[in-house]
Amino acid sequence: MLTIALFGDSIGRGVSWDEERGRYAVLKEGFDKLMEAEGAARILNRSRFGATAVEGLAAFEQEDRPEADAVVIAFGGNDCTPDWKAAAEDPDTLHPPKTGLEAFEEILTRFVKKVREMDMLPILVTPPPLVTERFVPWISRGLDEGAILRYLGDAHHVYRWQEQYALAVHRAARHARCPLFDLRASFLEERDLGSLYCPDGMHPNAKGHRLIASAAAAKLPELAAIL
Repeated sequence: MLTIALFGDSIGRGVSWDEERGRYAVLKEGFDKLMEAEGAARILNRSRFGATAVEGLAAFEQEDRPEADAVVIAFGGNDCTPDWKAAAEDPDTLHPPKTGLEAFEEILTRFVKKVREMDMLPILVTPPPLVTERFVPWISRGLDEGAILRYLGDAHHVYRWQEQYALAVHRAARHARCPLFDLRASFLEERDLGSLYCPDGMHPNAKGHRLIASAAAAKLPELAAIL
């Protein structure tokens, strides 16, 4: 069984919205636990809620070499996010994302290089898409949704902006000649995309995590052949 160290954000951590408790919580059957239970792979989960690629690389560099065959690098959702409160208060001013697009791609490339220096296989992962009609109202809670829509110009602009970060992952993988797990494509193959997400339109629900586990397990033979 392959051992994989996973560095990512809340999606990698298995965080979803708990309807009963009215807060975010880690799923009991997130994709990592499902994969381990099925004997597909052992996952050393180093993902953290709210993490950006910058923070993920810093965490990797501070840690001793994980006892793993491969390192999965899964970021983008937080990197592309601006300060929504600032956008609601001043929709006519540009509010930069936490990580600029070019910087994001450069950090991923550095991350890949660091993993290779430790003699492990790096694997880049694209972030899954947003469900815009849920996401915009969710991030606007307690804020002026009309002002945020004015800032975006188009409710679907945020979808297209986040998609740019997925494309940056593709470019980083191509330039670094690194294996790519296109999780975004796996989600977009589903007819009812919304059924895979919790109410915020950005975190996969239990069904979404079953899809991640299935898609990741299908990718494993290709990765095993490289190792």
